[in-house]
Amino acid sequence: MQINLTGHHVEITDSLRDYVNSKFSKLERHFDHITNAHVILNVEKLQQIAEAKLNVSGGEVFANSQHEDMYAAIDGLIDKLDRQIIKHKEKLKQK
Repeated sequence: MQINLTGHHVEITDSLRDYVNSKFSKLERHFDHITNAHVILNVEKLQQIAEAKLNVSGGEVFANSQHEDMYAAIDGLIDKLDRQIIKHKEKLKQK
């Protein structure tokens, strides 16, 4: 899976990049047909926003998460994407 990481009003540090890569490897364990992911990390006043769009076989998955801490926002984003990926996988099995 190719991960494109973009930052708006935030500098993407090596530790932040490593954290995102390690979390997205969790998604790959559940569903290995993810071709690429576009992740945007954004800061608006006191809110840290993480959003991602995944290209998967059979469609796209999008989620976003807001929190006061960027790492917590990334955790919330991964939880949402994980639920959506599992749901997408179940739909593919039913066909």
